[in-house]
Amino acid sequence: MSPTTNVVVLDNGGGLIKAGLGGERDPSAILPNCLYRSPASKKWLHPNPLNHATTTEQDLTSASVRRPMDRGYLINPDLQREIWSNLFSSILRINPSHSSLLVTEPLFTLPSIQRSMDELVFEDFNFRSLYVADSPSLVHLYEASRRPNGLVSRAQCSLVVDCGFSFTHASPVFQNFTLNYGVKRIDLGGKALTNYLKELVSFRAVNVMEETFIIDDVKEKLCFVSLDVPRDLHIARKSGKENLFRSTYVLPDGVTYTKGFVKYPEKACQYLALRDGGFPPPSIPPLETRRDMNCNEIVEQPEEDRKRVDLTKNEFDLTNERFLVPEMIFRPADLGMNQAGLAECIVRAVNSCHPHLHPVLYESIILTGGSTLFPQFAERLEKELRPLVPDDYHVKITTQEDPILGVWRGGSLLASSPDFEAMCVTKSEYEELGSARCRKRFFH
Repeated sequence: MSPTTNVVVLDNGGGLIKAGLGGERDPSAILPNCLYRSPASKKWLHPNPLNHATTTEQDLTSASVRRPMDRGYLINPDLQREIWSNLFSSILRINPSHSSLLVTEPLFTLPSIQRSMDELVFEDFNFRSLYVADSPSLVHLYEASRRPNGLVSRAQCSLVVDCGFSFTHASPVFQNFTLNYGVKRIDLGGKALTNYLKELVSFRAVNVMEETFIIDDVKEKLCFVSLDVPRDLHIARKSGKENLFRSTYVLPDGVTYTKGFVKYPEKACQYLALRDGGFPPPSIPPLETRRDMNCNEIVEQPEEDRKRVDLTKNEFDLTNERFLVPEMIFRPADLGMNQAGLAECIVRAVNSCHPHLHPVLYESIILTGGSTLFPQFAERLEKELRPLVPDDYHVKITTQEDPILGVWRGGSLLASSPDFEAMCVTKSEYEELGSARCRKRFFH
């Protein structure tokens, strides 16, 4: 893809903003969609972009957070304007009045919120033109382009499962259009998982109810999806080396180090041996883990620093919390939520579509969104889904190469297509026709 310098692509998520120029493979910036304030400060600050290695380390301990999005929808346009203004001027360094904007918007957004978004784009930032896309169609577009001879491309049909920050959607896509009548939703996402982990740790170990950024880090580094919950609950009760799940997380002390870290990273990966029915060597972590678990990245401190630091203070252990937190997505009813689990949600989405589409939808399930990065997520989903699907249908689940960037890359691809400008609503059309009339062009 060649860069299309006058199209800004913005995947405006509830948790993270991914922003860059159309035609690029990766966004120029990935940053939390929020402002934060540390207890010692009176000012609300912009978090550093996550993908800029040169940025200075921020101490986010006990930081208060303000977000413009709630449950996936824009509720504070003034705050969003402030975040975008900093993004466009200081990070992307673009002039909106000379640029077009492709922005993502959640499915089923209310007209009043759509109006607020349009006012932001055209009245506050004076963008030249606007295209509003939904996440599932962009994910489908990107996956179809990656494998031109694959089923998604040939059938022009897929089922996109997006486990995002605010909620989880199972969305059938046909010929690059999301079939809204078939979309099913679970009101659970990364934010709810983090809050649940906060409660578990605060109840069992140390009060971390104010530590949003730290517990996000704990969740990303230590949580995984269980393939056999009763077995794993039994193992989690054991003591000593027989407990494959016990891991220790060291909280930042604000002086020696401003980020928390996993104390014994090799132990954190031991549970993967259960997949093969064996036990790993005591000192060598398995390699097939997440960015998968980030086993090589987990140790934030150099070895000599970790020996100097007294690790007996400000730390806590996790055992069954590691798999009980992601379990929410598969069994929300266990927490008293009147919601279907992910496998049932997918079946309902497929059954809402024409029977001719059922076999191809089950064979082209695409996982996207940060919560699908939990190790063993796809294996567990397939295990849950198989008994619910007719025996003569294949079930094939594809995890995106980078589930956090999949939506943005689809947007970048669309922005670099020759037809893109014709699909947009221009500023003059908006001024003449208003938001509601212009929105009809986007079909959702």
